[in-house]
Amino acid sequence: MGDYIVRATAANNQIRAFAATTRELVEHARAAHNTSPVATAALGRLLTGGAMMGAMQKGDKDLLTLQIKCSGPIQGLTVTADSHGNVKGYVNNPEVMLPPSAQGKLDVGAALNLGVLSVIKDMGLKEPYVGQTHLVSGEIAEDLTNYFAESEQVPSAVALGVLMNKENTVRQAGGFIIQLMPFADEEVIDKLEAKINSITSVTALLDRDMTPEMILEEVLGEFGVEIMEKTETRFFCNCTKERVERAIVSIGKKEIQEMIDDGESIEVNCHFCNENYHFSVEELKDIIRRSR
Repeated sequence: MGDYIVRATAANNQIRAFAATTRELVEHARAAHNTSPVATAALGRLLTGGAMMGAMQKGDKDLLTLQIKCSGPIQGLTVTADSHGNVKGYVNNPEVMLPPSAQGKLDVGAALNLGVLSVIKDMGLKEPYVGQTHLVSGEIAEDLTNYFAESEQVPSAVALGVLMNKENTVRQAGGFIIQLMPFADEEVIDKLEAKINSITSVTALLDRDMTPEMILEEVLGEFGVEIMEKTETRFFCNCTKERVERAIVSIGKKEIQEMIDDGESIEVNCHFCNENYHFSVEELKDIIRRSR
């Protein structure tokens, strides 16, 4: 199995946890969008967080969108995930280049700078749920931790990491989300906080080729961790030429006729997977005929 997410419980259900390995899907995103190293790290972290948060959803058709609007040179990121391990995303400025941080690492915080994180949950109701929080660091894991605390009132520890090879391909990617249930004992809370604070970084664990199960054992072993479920995760975009055609129809016959009058074919790009869809003048004429 390639990339996957595990769901687990510990301390007699007082803790719930998710961990993921996402190297292949992050590398897919890097190749599709030709992202710079710092853009790959930012997008990879958000894709990994989104995949795990998507796995938290209960409904078959539930959709989760993580959107960051920010003042930094990356300009923003968007990730969408479902409850089946499918995730897709893009950055507004994939070519952003920055010097390393003071610690010699990819400076994701500087790439994002100030901004707002929106979490949109479409659960088939009349209106989707939208939770918004300000970015606290731009490092993404801390921003998601803050979102869980402020918007969902769930004490959480989120760790996300992307390691790059020298030729700018993805060497490792993954992370974990650990959450305390409302009935958690003070002793469990104190022990868990101490354990999480003792972990240097999730990238250090990934660099040791640790699987999601091994990472959870490392963090939660003393609490009696029990793996409940294992789900494959992948970069998957559900765009098709037919779906793009429906988007073209929605802009209106007048605008389509203007394209036809220009006498040139058009190309429509999917933001999420960077696939280009070509429509000839004859195809545009056919779209108008069929939409009457």
